[in-house]
Order: sequence, then C-alpha cells, then structure tokens
Amino acid sequence: MYEERISHTMEVLEDGQIQVRKITRVLKDGVEIAQQYHRHVLEPGQDTTKEADRVKAVAATVWTKEVVDEFKAKKEANELVK
Repeated sequence: MYEERISHTMEVLEDGQIQVRKITRVLKDGVEIAQQYHRHVLEPGQDTTKEADRVKAVAATVWTKEVVDEFKAKKEANELVK
C-alpha cells in the first residue's frame, strides 16, 4: 500500500514575499521510499486560490494593504529604472 503526504515549509521575506517549499513524501507500509521537493515564491497580492490552506492563511495575515501597495510600488520603480 502506498500513501502520499504533502507538507509545506514557508518563509516570509522582509518585503512580504512568501517562499513556499512543498515536500511530497511517498510511503509504503509507513516507510518513506521517496520524496520530492518543489519551491516557489509568491509576491504580495498574488492569487493564492490554488495554494494550500496554510499558505493562504499566512498570505492573508501578512499581505496587508500597506504591504501589497509598498511591494507593487517598489517593483514598478525597479522596472522603470531598467
């Protein structure tokens, strides 16, 4: 019998971005036989509808209007400089 367990590790950066590391573990008879990692970064204000509930909860807490507005302003300013 095989079973998959998925967990998420998150880190909130100073500018409000959330780094998400997803770990998928494959178990056979309760013993881990494989694991796979996937990492992605979410920017403040980004759509989180496809994210895990824990990730959504962190984003909802961290991404205040002020954080989202400040991130977007800095991003736009950096794009204008290029």
